[in-house]
Amino acid sequence: MKKLLISTVLLLGLSFTYGQKRPPAPPHPSKTELTKSKSRELQKRYNSEKKMIMNHPVATKKMKQQQLKALNMRYQNERKLLNSTR
Repeated sequence: MKKLLISTVLLLGLSFTYGQKRPPAPPHPSKTELTKSKSRELQKRYNSEKKMIMNHPVATKKMKQQQLKALNMRYQNERKLLNSTR
């Protein structure tokens, strides 16, 4: 009798936990919101990398200029890609 009681309580408990509905999925962001968030993310990454280059203790001025030039080229290419998807 105890085993029957335990098994029914267990079965009912499992059915209640799996019977719950999931919350509705959040709405998908629009294309403009997505591009804005991506551009903000890109700008933030660019600024942090630029700050790291400029504050590097060992790099010479010429090395910093070369790294900044490469960073600017990469940033421009990524911006073009982002703008072309609009």
